[in-house]
Amino acid sequence: MTTHLPLLVGRSYHCQCGSPVFFRNSECLTCGTPLGYDSALATLLPLMPGPGDNTWLQWQPAPNPMQAQVGQTQTGQKQLYSRCANLTTPAACNWLIPQTPDAEQAPQPLCQACRLNRTIPDLNDAAHPDNGVLWGRIELAKRRLFSSLLALGLPAASLTQDPVRGLAFDLLRPPGGGPPVVTGHKEGLITLNLLEADDAVREAVRRDLREPYRTLLGHLRHEMGHYYWDRLVRGTAWMDGFHALFGDETQDYAASLQRNYQQGPPTNWQLDHVSAYASSHPWEDWAECWAHYLHMRDTIDTAVSLGLAHDNLHTAHLEFTPFTMDALYQPAHLEAQQFLDFLNDWTRLTTLLNEMSRSMGQPDFYPFVLPRRVVAKLHFIHLLVTSGGGPPPATAELDAVQGQMRSQF
Repeated sequence: MTTHLPLLVGRSYHCQCGSPVFFRNSECLTCGTPLGYDSALATLLPLMPGPGDNTWLQWQPAPNPMQAQVGQTQTGQKQLYSRCANLTTPAACNWLIPQTPDAEQAPQPLCQACRLNRTIPDLNDAAHPDNGVLWGRIELAKRRLFSSLLALGLPAASLTQDPVRGLAFDLLRPPGGGPPVVTGHKEGLITLNLLEADDAVREAVRRDLREPYRTLLGHLRHEMGHYYWDRLVRGTAWMDGFHALFGDETQDYAASLQRNYQQGPPTNWQLDHVSAYASSHPWEDWAECWAHYLHMRDTIDTAVSLGLAHDNLHTAHLEFTPFTMDALYQPAHLEAQQFLDFLNDWTRLTTLLNEMSRSMGQPDFYPFVLPRRVVAKLHFIHLLVTSGGGPPPATAELDAVQGQMRSQF
């Protein structure tokens, strides 16, 4: 039996009544039990009222008489929560805020994901009554993103918490007749055009730019790639590997993007990049690969947690050529086989889902091809993410492992 990457975020949840519930739910539609997402546990919890106003506990059956006689109180043994203040706004946030026993510390009104917002749309703008609906769509995608980032152990402090290396979001609507809002990242601030949440607008832009794929979640994952390059790669020992795989980031960024939009990508971009846009500059190549790595991790997590495991994929009749170890960035790494199994499971799964989409007359679920060069880039990102903020594996250590592997044959 092969080994696999550990499950990070299960996407299969159940209410206390046994009914299935989903990541976005704040109430069970079967029995009405309140629900909340605990980002530290990476799970959706059924809730019951706690001892104070706006306090909640994980749901539990009433204690039996014997427990009451010996003075056992479940309340004192459970984490106390409050619910995010954005629950009752168009953001419809169902995340929980753990409460500390420190009475002097005022409880946070917003959850970890909502505290990252610096600017939100004007919900009282009579000229744009859809602002709330569009904001809600963005927040749902953002919560999905951060549920994965937190489970991966990646830093996600707000700019308020960490003014130097923190993160913030401006969700802006372009003014009528004014300059456009350009989605992007700069020094921890991610700007997102609110109209990206309008399906018709986003599809028109996708078609105009000849992109095979354009979603809110994809945008957010891409921009977080830029943030994490600044946070985890810039000025670290990972720069040598970045240069070897992605290229020289000091080339003129603005000129590179202008050239891409005016002339299009190189004719052979498919040999080295996951998308045409990735070929415009090493920073964009990195951000595109980062987004795809997160696509892969979350989708595989979802499939596994819903019961579509490795063995199911291997019994499917698919036209598929698996990648081999020599496609990886560091094939001698001790956990290289684990990543290779994960990668091949991803390719099998997306081959299957693409055929299912075609059966419904829908666009491909994953309209991309992973060339070997991109596989190496994805492995590099995986090693960075799983390093826990440490340095890259030393070449000498990898050479020693490789020598041990050769001596076994």
